[in-house]
Amino acid sequence: MNVSRRTLLIAGAAGTASLVAGPGTVARAAGSTASSFIDAYKTNTTANLTAETNAAVRILSGFHRVWSTGAAWNTGTVLDAAFLRANVRYVVRTTRNRTAAEAARSFVVDRQHQSYSVIAGLGPLADVYKAGALAVTGITEAPATTPATTVSDAVPAGAPAGSALGAGNPASALGKVVTLVNTVRGNWSSGNPAKFSFQYPRPWRMTDDSEVVPTGAVDEFGYPVYDSDVVVTPQLLRQRSTSPADDGGYVSGHTNALYMAALAFAYAVPERFQELVTAAYDLAHTRIVAGMHSPVDVIGGRILGTALAAAILGDPANATLKAEARAQALAYFQAHAGPDVFAAAHRADAADAYADRDVNAAVVAPKVTYGLPGRRSGARFAVPAGAEVLLETRLPYLDAAQRREVLRTTGLAAGNPILDGPEQWGRIDLFTAADGYGAFDATVAVTLDAAAGGFSAADTWRNDIDGRGGLIKLGTGSLTLAGDNAYQGGTTVAQGTLVAASKSALGDGDVTVSGGTLRLATAKTHVRGAARISSGTLAVTVRPHGAAPLTVGDDVTIGAGAVLEIEVAKDDRYDSPVPVIKARKVRGRFAEVVVKTPGYQGALVHQGDGVAVRLRRI
Repeated sequence: MNVSRRTLLIAGAAGTASLVAGPGTVARAAGSTASSFIDAYKTNTTANLTAETNAAVRILSGFHRVWSTGAAWNTGTVLDAAFLRANVRYVVRTTRNRTAAEAARSFVVDRQHQSYSVIAGLGPLADVYKAGALAVTGITEAPATTPATTVSDAVPAGAPAGSALGAGNPASALGKVVTLVNTVRGNWSSGNPAKFSFQYPRPWRMTDDSEVVPTGAVDEFGYPVYDSDVVVTPQLLRQRSTSPADDGGYVSGHTNALYMAALAFAYAVPERFQELVTAAYDLAHTRIVAGMHSPVDVIGGRILGTALAAAILGDPANATLKAEARAQALAYFQAHAGPDVFAAAHRADAADAYADRDVNAAVVAPKVTYGLPGRRSGARFAVPAGAEVLLETRLPYLDAAQRREVLRTTGLAAGNPILDGPEQWGRIDLFTAADGYGAFDATVAVTLDAAAGGFSAADTWRNDIDGRGGLIKLGTGSLTLAGDNAYQGGTTVAQGTLVAASKSALGDGDVTVSGGTLRLATAKTHVRGAARISSGTLAVTVRPHGAAPLTVGDDVTIGAGAVLEIEVAKDDRYDSPVPVIKARKVRGRFAEVVVKTPGYQGALVHQGDGVAVRLRRI
């Protein structure tokens, strides 16, 4: 008997109406003293189906604030009618409005090995990876009509010897990476215990055929178009399980697998970290497009996949493997895609669906909560134990405590019952965390090493950073601040290079340059407080008839060892001094001016409230 969607949707405002009366519930984690998930992740087996016995069920048990499991798959109780009504209605809207292309894609993702699907997140490196890992798939397109039987992925005829499904062959040239992905998706990584435990029906099982009203129209596959209710992708109709008790919706197993694979790849190939996270969000969404899962199922799968990836990557038993996988990936891509792997990973490629960061952000943002109703909450985000390993290769120049602080200051807001579950794994926002701190709640000293290469040599923080703390830039490498920043504790450049890539990049405090280089990469950078350039270099780009690249709300003090470095933006006549600094008052003088643009020389002009440079051709 199908569960009626109408029964679910008309549950009373008190949220206590049962789908079908039943006494059973899964034990919850309230008051539990269980150890952290990372220490207990191996309890995630089908022999353990309660929050007290299974760490995965425990961290997912925020779902019990909206749903109480019954004695059978169709006897659960709705505890939050508005939340679950919005959940099912989202699937109805999505499946009723999808395009034929979206339906076809949802079939491919459903049938394809999940570890293979997320390789798309590697963008320009994807084909290089597939060749090196011998990774293949037999599912590349959807059939025009509903297949007569179950369709499974298989190595296609004619594939190179040694080819394998999923991440590829562990014996291949990228075998360590393959093994890392397979290990993260190993014996303890199934979503089935959660499915069996929570017994929340899939959205298409919450349809009562007697309530479905055909419009008289048919879609391009010849299937009736209904006035309401979830419409499963036609090509997947015969791919569905016929055993509802073993086929719950919460959590989505595909989503769990997609996130685990994506985060394992992201560890080995951090040059595509944010793109791989986007791919996980994007591919997981096809589970809703297909009508096979609802938003809560996908959110639960994301939570579980994130926690499992952290636990397994952080397991000391896998320390050597993860290091070898990272080293192997880097060496392989340097040899086959070019020595600058970051440049290779972001080379223009028409086939790269995740090339644009702004587009990626727009893909991710609505899928964080799918707009499901929440409650206001000021609950502080306590980062789950061990979560910082997820950023270990993306932010390699930070220590573990700093990576935890990045996760905390970029975490999602409280108020969603699933995200707020035990340990709060759902509040981790890896897409945003890849762009650095969200706040400096204490002064942050960051050291980048140019000799180490990769992100350790140069990185960009794109988030809008606030907080009462400040920043101290150390080391020989380069850090770029690109956000609309409002942190109050000041900015100190002691070593290396700090690049200000927005007008407010340097926050609301004072700026000190005691060594290294402060480079202004925009037409105008504003410092609210004072600026002290005691040593080191201020590097700016000047434009004809332009405003001063640096404006300072308070005084500027220039030391005897300070150097001004000038780039000329436009080859033009500069008949009058070009402004460089505008402040309330300028004290001291630069020791010298260095014009980096060939064909020009410069002479400094110091005034009471500014500094300018007189340029001439040579």
